[in-house]
Amino acid sequence: MNLCETLAINLKYYRKKYNLSQEKFAEILGTTLSYLNQIENNKVDVKSSTIDKFTQNINRYDKKAHLQSEDLVKFNKNHITNFTRIDERKKK
Repeated sequence: MNLCETLAINLKYYRKKYNLSQEKFAEILGTTLSYLNQIENNKVDVKSSTIDKFTQNINRYDKKAHLQSEDLVKFNKNHITNFTRIDERKKK
């Protein structure tokens, strides 16, 4: 498993942990929905500075998280999830 695959797994895990849509989680991370979607689907390489930014923003969102950048790129089998879509759009 490569770094990008592990990052995707971990970001999905934290998004599910906080019960957030991709839209809201992208806002918290300080990125766009499109970019987060590409990361979660392992379509792009991510710079270490971006991972650092994501870590800082998660820690701002959850003061108890105390994440290090390494935590987002370290494989943890407990973070693998069958994530279902959380949609903020109102149903008509």
